[in-house]
Amino acid sequence: MLFAAMHKTRMPDPSEALPGRDAAMPVPARHSVLDAPLAPPYPEGMQTIHFGMGCFWGAERLFWMSPGVYTTAVGYGAGHTPNPTYREVCSGLTGHNEIVRVVFDPEAVSVETLLKVFWEGHDPTQGMRQGNDAGTQYRSGIYVSVPEHVPVAEASRERFATALRSAGRGPVTTEIALLEAFFFAEEYHQQYLAKNPGGYCGLGGLAVPYPAEA
Repeated sequence: MLFAAMHKTRMPDPSEALPGRDAAMPVPARHSVLDAPLAPPYPEGMQTIHFGMGCFWGAERLFWMSPGVYTTAVGYGAGHTPNPTYREVCSGLTGHNEIVRVVFDPEAVSVETLLKVFWEGHDPTQGMRQGNDAGTQYRSGIYVSVPEHVPVAEASRERFATALRSAGRGPVTTEIALLEAFFFAEEYHQQYLAKNPGGYCGLGGLAVPYPAEA
């Protein structure tokens, strides 16, 4: 347990990571709010992006409420362990972040609009934590599915970092990367706050508006 505790706020080396498993986590066929598929294949023309904003329950709700979003799902990514469980992710020994998959119609909503939801919906200055939730799984991150979204995300980070500096806030710690693999979280995490309206949500923004793309 002490070994696991040491990794709560430090990314583990791949040699330290838990082995995981080959079997994928079973998930419901349909989104409980949007009545769309959780897992691919998605309709032609849809695009996918993933966000880490702390606890993924509240983060998922932000995006399923966003116009133009086809479906959402919560899961784990940007770590080492294949098909981890929630308990394993919370140990700090997988390297994964709690992330939200956002599948959207680019004809109905832009990546820029989704980035606005992301930046204004949490505090991206806290490193390996979000509010009272501390650990590698709570870090701020944007994980794109296509290389073309990397410079868009990086430009948005620079604009929001400038806005935060002007507001007297600290530096942005958000990581941006191509996502190599997304692992669905357990069924009870999917659309958790729709099933449990009074459930925990630790999300909180900084009341600093995201500057629109020039």
